[in-house]
Amino acid sequence: MKKIFFSITKPSILPQLWQDVLLSLPRILCGYWMAVDFGAVKFGLPWSPPENNLGFFEVAFWFPNNVAEFGGIFAVFPAFFAWMAAFSEAVGGIALVLGFQTRIFSLLAGCTMFVAAVYQQSSQGLWNMLPALGILWVCLSGMALGSTRIGIDFLITKKRSQ
Repeated sequence: MKKIFFSITKPSILPQLWQDVLLSLPRILCGYWMAVDFGAVKFGLPWSPPENNLGFFEVAFWFPNNVAEFGGIFAVFPAFFAWMAAFSEAVGGIALVLGFQTRIFSLLAGCTMFVAAVYQQSSQGLWNMLPALGILWVCLSGMALGSTRIGIDFLITKKRSQ
């Protein structure tokens, strides 16, 4: 089990450092935006936009209700899916910025962004789907490459291999 965990953690190392930096920038920026703009709103954090700055208890009601409107399995377990989405956006966004467990959090965030694009934004047209789809594409590269040299995953695997 430990071997599987570390194989998931181990990032891909590209031939040149500038390539690692170039591929890490979208992960870091999208992780930041996801944590601050998407995840913060769902938890009612103080830095969320003023029009969405609801307290914790208000968030506990509006977001699961929003998720339940998607129908299907989302209507059966709306609170679970709402809090998983909030977790993957807020905590996952911070983890992507730090490059910590990049593949795991990229998978969680990618699934969340897929659901957001297809179930929440598709009825409003492609233009509204673009933020979620953009983060989904960044998450796909995070799943494939990991954190590269720019992240905590690299430091963990480097220390473990010594």
